[in-house]
Amino acid sequence: MKRSLGNTFLLTLILTTTLIAAEPKRHSAVNPAHRFNWWGARHEAVLERVAKGDVDLLMIGDSITHGWEGGGKEMWAKHYAPRKAVNLGFSGDRTQHVLWRLDHGEIDGINPKLAVIMIGTNNSNGNDNTAEEIADGIKAICKKLRKKLPETKILILAIFPRAPKPCPQREKNAKASELASEIADGKMIHYLDINKQFLTEDQTLTKEIMPDFLHPNTKGYEIWAKAMEPKIAELMGEKKK
Repeated sequence: MKRSLGNTFLLTLILTTTLIAAEPKRHSAVNPAHRFNWWGARHEAVLERVAKGDVDLLMIGDSITHGWEGGGKEMWAKHYAPRKAVNLGFSGDRTQHVLWRLDHGEIDGINPKLAVIMIGTNNSNGNDNTAEEIADGIKAICKKLRKKLPETKILILAIFPRAPKPCPQREKNAKASELASEIADGKMIHYLDINKQFLTEDQTLTKEIMPDFLHPNTKGYEIWAKAMEPKIAELMGEKKK
């Protein structure tokens, strides 16, 4: 009996160890997390807007998406407000913060035609997350959207270039975007890289488009809207004029 119990314990230990080793590694980019202060107030405002329904388009992201309410407000009024869009961009957000927001009401009770995602640049600071981890976070957001909004198409945008010249952080974001694009099936999940539109031929990012080499100004948002427009119209099922 003792030998049998010992063998059973050993077998259980081996199986448990094997299962743990086989599980994908959890990391910050895929662990939902919330923030405080103004962030909570913006979240509540989004919940109030979503509760009213009548949402056909979602813009999901960080300060770059948040900026449709700043430098991009004219483009928003022209292109997205008529499409019943809701801005789910929160300055400073990382993939984990988007995951938390999606779990806490920001997409409840609605059935948009399209959700546009542009997230990950804040995860790329220093050694916070690797390109692979950032891609995991983006994929996790897509999977959550597919689960909660099965009829909503998704457009993943490549993380925008940052810094005046090519640099390790820009390269990390480019790799993360490429890895995230693997989830695109061309049916419900699509991928679009418009980064060349922001750069000169020698890959320079100028202050005329992004004054701080990260956030678009009015001209930058105009470039973004123009580059994205054909894909938006296609995925929202709009007829060509």
